[in-house]
Amino acid sequence: MEEDAAPAGQPLGSRAPHFIKRSRPLHVSWQVGVFVVGLAVVVGGVIMLPLPGPGWLVIFAGMAIWATEFVWAQLVLRWTKRKVTEAAQKALDPKVRRRNIILTAVGLVIIAAVLAVYVWKFGLAMPWNVSE
Repeated sequence: MEEDAAPAGQPLGSRAPHFIKRSRPLHVSWQVGVFVVGLAVVVGGVIMLPLPGPGWLVIFAGMAIWATEFVWAQLVLRWTKRKVTEAAQKALDPKVRRRNIILTAVGLVIIAAVLAVYVWKFGLAMPWNVSE
């Protein structure tokens, strides 16, 4: 497809085997199959978001399945990888790390203070058992 617009990575477009790309009906069937499998994986990931499980990881796996065949999914994955790399580099910046450690420490001190006041006032009773 648009190999000139692609960055230094793999070219955009279908990665179906050559014998499948030669036959239009077979290629469309292949694309439908890839779309259905990718959709099932993405839906499974969306279901896992509120449940225990690696929801986002499964959603990105479904996107990777789609990216084997569809240019739009390849572009979304490239954009996502770029943003994750930028975030990781930013998180490794010493100033940002120092700020995050300080904010975490302050948050933990506040939580500890709130818990200490609660235990001092009500003892170790659970909130739903507290009656004044």
